[in-house]
Amino acid sequence: MSDLSTAMFTSFDGTKLAVHRMGDGAPVILLHGLFSSADMNWIKWGHAVRLAEAGFEAIMLDFRVHGESESPTDPASYPSGVLVRDAAALVEYLELEDGAYDLVGFSLGSRTALHATATQVLTPRKLVVCGMGVSGLSEWQKRAAFFKRVIDEFDTIERGDPAYFSRQFLKSQGVDRVAARLLLDAMGDLDLAKLSNVTMPTLVACGVDDQDNGSATELAELLPNATYHEVPGAHLDSATKPELGEAITQFLSVP
Repeated sequence: MSDLSTAMFTSFDGTKLAVHRMGDGAPVILLHGLFSSADMNWIKWGHAVRLAEAGFEAIMLDFRVHGESESPTDPASYPSGVLVRDAAALVEYLELEDGAYDLVGFSLGSRTALHATATQVLTPRKLVVCGMGVSGLSEWQKRAAFFKRVIDEFDTIERGDPAYFSRQFLKSQGVDRVAARLLLDAMGDLDLAKLSNVTMPTLVACGVDDQDNGSATELAELLPNATYHEVPGAHLDSATKPELGEAITQFLSVP
């Protein structure tokens, strides 16, 4: 297993994005959740190490406004589908051919991966979507409204408020709230009929107590070639469980 390395590359609009890499094998692109980072979702809990030890290269993007990537505050930096375009820019930067890499997402990363594959912007060999259900795709504006409230009322949200934990998490990650709100406005709903385009083998993995993005089992049923797998935990803590990394690695390891 090789050590962790970090590099910056230039996305489609000139924004500098961080990409973290570990391992020397077949490439696996991993996309993290909202207000999180590659470190928080994939590195800290050992998932990247597990992939590297299994013979993969874990390639972990920090989305714009997250982690070590830039957080532009110019509205022009947030066109519709901006995160799909950032993921496509990473694939281009890596010079990866269609079907020559696997794609894994958690929460926002899963949403981005499904938008990218449903519109055939990206065509990975295999796809893993974690912490995502149907309403997280088709009713995004409801989910976004919750996070916009966290941003807009950031200084007045108190303990006991349903938004308090999200407020604390956003604060702990040092997210630029102006840039974060622009990003939320750049994401729209996915036409569920387009999920028929997601024909590659897909694993839908979700915490047993995770209903944040709706039904993951229903999502698996809508995908042409998907398997559903349950892991311990609710939405945020499911990403910390070794069972998640084990499920991802096992699925990708099968020829």
